[in-house]
Amino acid sequence: MIIDSHHHFWNPARGDYFWMVGKGVAPIAKRIGPAEMAPLLRKHGVGKTVLVQAAPTVAETEYMLGLADATDHVAKVVGWVDFESRDEAKQMARLAKHPKFSGVRPMIQDLPDPAWMHRKDVQWAYEAIIDHDLTFDALGFPVHLDPFLRLFNRYPKMRMVIDHCMKPVIREGQFEPWAEGMARIGRETAVYCKLSGLATEAAAGWKVETLRPYVEHVLACFGPKRVMWGSDWPVLNLNGSYDRWLAAAQRLVPSKHHAQVFSKTAKLFYRIK
Repeated sequence: MIIDSHHHFWNPARGDYFWMVGKGVAPIAKRIGPAEMAPLLRKHGVGKTVLVQAAPTVAETEYMLGLADATDHVAKVVGWVDFESRDEAKQMARLAKHPKFSGVRPMIQDLPDPAWMHRKDVQWAYEAIIDHDLTFDALGFPVHLDPFLRLFNRYPKMRMVIDHCMKPVIREGQFEPWAEGMARIGRETAVYCKLSGLATEAAAGWKVETLRPYVEHVLACFGPKRVMWGSDWPVLNLNGSYDRWLAAAQRLVPSKHHAQVFSKTAKLFYRIK
């Protein structure tokens, strides 16, 4: 059974998907939910999924938990709380009681200060994540590699996973300094990494070989036991498809590691039954 460790559902009419305003996202700026994803999961034998936040509101987290309650394949939900408000500790505690709530993802990639995660007023959130035994999805760009490394070392007890391989700039053929930053995190921490989002970072018309150096580097740095596959669907549709990305990943990950990368790692990290 394949586990998709990273995908989204949304309804733009809710009004809190602020990043959808502008050019380039029109193909996915529409209501997308379980009915649209179901045929893809059946086709590829994907049995469980992890639904991840796409709006910086607790209201969207509640919306996702409602979808999860009504959708068997959604095993866990990664939501959002306002790290800048200490009062949100009660929201974290409340959400933690939901059996399908796994943890949180602050939208750090959209914040102007790469070191925002180290502000004194947001440290309570990491401590609450640890206290409630929740997960933390690290969303950022290569510029965030050093700040995240310091965060990972500061909170070694926090269960953490890097989203989208920290978004290397594949479309411009950049490998360093992303590669060294990822190597340091893989070497110095126990953090996990999602093999996701790479197609979106590549130029249009990408091929399997375009992604090979990045996939091989992630596997070398973290090892298959700390790497999990994710589709990042439907964002994936902006520069690929579910079929194409899954087929590419299955070619790039050695067959002896398929069970681990496409199922076991996500099952362990997200505690999927």
